[in-house]
Amino acid sequence: MSVLEEEFSVTDPMIVVETQVPEDIYLTLQASGLFREALAEQSRHLLAMRFYQDRVLSLGQAARLAGLNRWVFIDLLADNNIPVIGYSDEELAVEFAAVDRLAKTFPR
Repeated sequence: MSVLEEEFSVTDPMIVVETQVPEDIYLTLQASGLFREALAEQSRHLLAMRFYQDRVLSLGQAARLAGLNRWVFIDLLADNNIPVIGYSDEELAVEFAAVDRLAKTFPR
């Protein structure tokens, strides 16, 4: 499978999740060009981005939920200003401390 192909198979077991949308809002979305299929796709993308950002899903899982390969999903994250690698200040401090220890262990 190439990196540009979707990273899930259409034979993967799928669960249908439904949501209710008030009719007037759906009509407004339709007027904006968002019909059922596009609305479902956008919803999957938004859910995937949110679950990835909240660290509920891994990058690969979120990409599969979005129906995209990882590279396209990374582009989607970038387009929405969501960092692919989102270290907290504490996590960065730990990483930098590890680099400092390594630098002292292996001087140039």
